[in-house]
Amino acid sequence: MKFTVKSTVAACALMASAGMSWADCGIESGSVRILSNDFGALHAVSEWAAKCANGSVEVTSNATAEHKNIQVPALTTNPATYTVAVVASNSIIPLLTDDLIRPLDEYVAKWGGQLQENQLIRINGKIMAIAFMANAQHLFYRDDILAENGIEVPTTFDELFAAADKLRAAGLMDSPITSAYKPGWDLAAEFVNAYLGTGNEFFVPGSAELAIDNADGMKVLETMKQMTTYMGTDWATYDTNSIKPIWEAGDAALSISWGSRAGAYIGADNPSPEIAAHTSFAASPTVGSTPGGALWWDGFTIAKNISDEDAEASFRAMMNGVSAEMMAENTDMAVWLIGGYEPAKAASGVIANVNGGARPYPMEPYMGLLHTALGSNLIEYLQGSESAEQAMADISSAYTTAAKEAGYLN
Repeated sequence: MKFTVKSTVAACALMASAGMSWADCGIESGSVRILSNDFGALHAVSEWAAKCANGSVEVTSNATAEHKNIQVPALTTNPATYTVAVVASNSIIPLLTDDLIRPLDEYVAKWGGQLQENQLIRINGKIMAIAFMANAQHLFYRDDILAENGIEVPTTFDELFAAADKLRAAGLMDSPITSAYKPGWDLAAEFVNAYLGTGNEFFVPGSAELAIDNADGMKVLETMKQMTTYMGTDWATYDTNSIKPIWEAGDAALSISWGSRAGAYIGADNPSPEIAAHTSFAASPTVGSTPGGALWWDGFTIAKNISDEDAEASFRAMMNGVSAEMMAENTDMAVWLIGGYEPAKAASGVIANVNGGARPYPMEPYMGLLHTALGSNLIEYLQGSESAEQAMADISSAYTTAAKEAGYLN
């Protein structure tokens, strides 16, 4: 499978060109059923798509953190359970591999006049997804606490740990850092982020052979283990949702979280306004020479196993969902790739990653197998029950077995 992605997050995250307004949906009939992840920016998109509902058009949505586990079986049925799957850089790959989504070129030509070229995700020459936001994990920090203690904003993990040591020594916080270290997808993403920052490759060029068993891979493991010493004793339960209340309680001053959540940390409706006022964002710390935070795009796809009527209705409803009007009401929710977007404070961390040369999340079709292997085989090392060497061997073995079963390796 050859991937040619004509959406460059580094370019689109900073674009602010004028966009076409989107007015009446004009949909006569159809069923629109949206599956997405569960956070504010995607809620806004779905809510605006739902504005297209009328007596002959039904629009429903399911926003769930389990969307990646649901999407393949849900789109495999005929007709598919959902007509729209909101995806990210990596979660589109299983849908492409199983031929579960349809090309969008015809729909873009008819109803995509508002779209910019950098929103069109092309796979083998065909538009297979419409990107509408950029995302990355990056550093969240309490600017008041750092300033009061003479601490510069960390740019490396060593500086991050030194800052945490200083806060701990001052008796301010026992666990100054939070990050999403829950075993599974979240924990694997932390390894991927840090390893990207080393500049090294995950696979031998031109093949699916794994290439992370090296000095950089071991350095990333050591860094991750050191991270756990600055987090609460229940760090293995931390996901993106659970670390926000810790921040709002004032129990952490440094965190690595998603740019798509930044707006909620500083919004006017935040339950801790005094903390929100002093929450700032910077590039993700690095193990190597560039920020250790993968650049992502989020976008939508249209299911293949549905009627043409539902496919057309779904595309047109999603055009309303990603309209300039939606963005104008939700500017702080995301780094939008929508025409007319002007970056706000909530976008500053993602943009700092971009400006620092952060790399995109790998789109090789076998990257998902590595992500799974990482998520299942890091926890024993981090909890101290096995060595880094054994953890790396377990990761390599699990990945190699899966890649052979999938036909990527002999």
